[in-house]
Amino acid sequence: MADATPTGPTTSGGIVELRVHGVSGAGADQVLDRPHVHQVAGDRSGGFYRPRPGYPDSTGTDGVTLEAYRWSDLPSGTAVRTLSLVFLLPFMLCNVALWMRPANTVSKRGFMALCRVLALTLTVLYVLSIVGVALDLIAWRCMGTPSCLAGRSWLSWLGGRPVGLRLGVLAIVPVAAIALVWWLGARPSHSFDAFRTPSTPASKHQLSAVGQWDGEPLVGRLRSAHVAAAFATLSGSLLAARASQHSSWVMVILLTATGVVLLSCLVLVTVVPSIDRTDPSPRVDGVFRGLRTIACGVTMLVIVHVVISPAPWPQGGVLPGYSAIVAWLFVSQTVLVAALAALVLARRGGGQRGGGQRRAPLRALGAPVFMTISAGLAVAFSAELVYRVSDLLDRDGTTADGLETSPPLAYKWAIFSFFLSVVTALLVAGVVTRVTRRGRRRAARAIVAADFPHAPPQAADRLRRVEQAVARARFTERLEPLSVVYAGLAALGLATSLLGLLQLLPGDVAQRYVGVPEGMVNFLIGSGSYVIAAILLGLVVGGIFAYRTAQFRRYVGVLWDLGTFWPRAAHPFAPPCYAERAVPELAKRISYLVEQGQGVLLAGHSHGSVLLAATVLQLPTRITHRVALLTYGSPLGRLYSRLFPAYADEPALREIGERIGWRWINLWRDTDPIGGWIFASHRPGEAETLTGPAATVDRRLTDPQDVVPAPSDSVPPPILGHWPCESQEAFSDAVRDLTARLRPERQARD
Repeated sequence: MADATPTGPTTSGGIVELRVHGVSGAGADQVLDRPHVHQVAGDRSGGFYRPRPGYPDSTGTDGVTLEAYRWSDLPSGTAVRTLSLVFLLPFMLCNVALWMRPANTVSKRGFMALCRVLALTLTVLYVLSIVGVALDLIAWRCMGTPSCLAGRSWLSWLGGRPVGLRLGVLAIVPVAAIALVWWLGARPSHSFDAFRTPSTPASKHQLSAVGQWDGEPLVGRLRSAHVAAAFATLSGSLLAARASQHSSWVMVILLTATGVVLLSCLVLVTVVPSIDRTDPSPRVDGVFRGLRTIACGVTMLVIVHVVISPAPWPQGGVLPGYSAIVAWLFVSQTVLVAALAALVLARRGGGQRGGGQRRAPLRALGAPVFMTISAGLAVAFSAELVYRVSDLLDRDGTTADGLETSPPLAYKWAIFSFFLSVVTALLVAGVVTRVTRRGRRRAARAIVAADFPHAPPQAADRLRRVEQAVARARFTERLEPLSVVYAGLAALGLATSLLGLLQLLPGDVAQRYVGVPEGMVNFLIGSGSYVIAAILLGLVVGGIFAYRTAQFRRYVGVLWDLGTFWPRAAHPFAPPCYAERAVPELAKRISYLVEQGQGVLLAGHSHGSVLLAATVLQLPTRITHRVALLTYGSPLGRLYSRLFPAYADEPALREIGERIGWRWINLWRDTDPIGGWIFASHRPGEAETLTGPAATVDRRLTDPQDVVPAPSDSVPPPILGHWPCESQEAFSDAVRDLTARLRPERQARD
């Protein structure tokens, strides 16, 4: 953290209102609603800002000192970082899935081991997709076909060379791809070393561990294991091709070494206690680095052997062994996902949360659902890469079905099943939307009627708009079963790869058993390929605009900031975790202000409230007695407690309230599709059964404030939904309430 002396009216005994924004990426001037601000601590990536003294209205409600923490450049900031988020999306989702463990899983170690093995299969799939392009399509098939080389001078220079030489030279491409993700995984976007905190946790709940422990030892070990598995995958692909026509003692040694490396990677990522050690261990780290070095050396020897081996190679067809490797990998992923689902369902979380919030399917199935989506995207992206290159090489074909450059059957099945899964999920979503619309509109009508009982007849159109906003916001709860449906379809799609092992074409199977013409199936496969390409293009464009346009970021940035909030504990090539800096930095700043005699009112919007929740759990008791919390648009109760039940469950939320003496107010709106209540909804006309301090936390805001224009205005107040509410009177009232509880004289009476 940059050394800077705070400026402004921060006399001893005062109150500092520290605001933390959400995923909108707003500037400090917008967060503070003051045009003239200056930085008092931090740097350009994450810094603390205050209004410039001497300007009018430089203080907040009742004279509190305003301060904002801007962290939006920690998970983003540059186009390169944004693009890496897009292309590493499956790795990121896989990493998030590990943190979605149910609180009462039968075996925590078994859960983590399965997640990490699935993460390892994604790295293997990444390498296999590059192998499919460089070695199978180009080196093996295209360079062996004169018609494919015609007019392609950039390939023809190797066209007449021996097969082994072609494979050895083109093996540089997957080696470079491995080096790229290795570099991305090892290159931190920001230096977090200055923000490390002691490993002794202040809270027993695991949410406090986010940003508190040094994740670099674990990430380094996982990175070594994944790099070793990547090189072993390349070696295995080359050896499988060579072994189809040749065997020798050298081949036996190389195959054994490759198998030992892969088996060692599987064993090491599943030995949870050793790999999870937070302190650097020369012995353990040396084992992982040694395995990585051995894997690199074996790959070099394999490439040399393939190049110099004089034995003849088979002619035509797919690169020997490649299709079987890909199909068995897909089948293995299906089995692993099924095992993960069985593990989390073996002892499913039960009961209801406080406030009558119902148990959701994702509370138990979040991890297998996200893992299936991650694997499905990785398979779709890999299949699209191979399929698209195949289509480009096959100049005479329209759907990459030429004999010389046709992609492996496993990839055809993957594209076909992905397309069917997406279409079916969209149809189910449309049906669910239609079926639930009446119930959602009925509930929305009751809410609006209670909020605006005396609305004049001329406000009927405005009332309908408010009802629509409330009904749309309530659709968030419907996304849970929809995601489960899609994950189930995607898992079935992965399982169809087994048909590729049997050399069954999608068109033949559909025509023989379903009656769908083969031409229609081939058309759907081609359409599915373009759908995947459109998704990739949309992710790239969305990723770029998400960090260049604040409005667009509000919709796209949620995924990135959610994914990069959690430390890399499953996949080392996922984007870095910004909470490793943001949470300790907030804790250090809050501690500094309290030690200077200030009271600190923490105000967090949307995901900013999650950062503050993790921060409060890290603060020592001597600090929390001078801290209050104001959350608004918070997903803690509505999303995080469901998606991450082992980390943001009700006991953790209650401890947050207890640690700050229940000086906590949560503002929420029925029109908000993301934020919600924490403990109790407090809707008009609904009986509340929650008692105690937790019942005083939530305050519901009427949105909009009215449905008719004010006497001084010509348009009615806007529907704010998830937008911040710092300019509303309800926010000022909450600030007054909490600052009054923070005053020394009030605390002395309490």
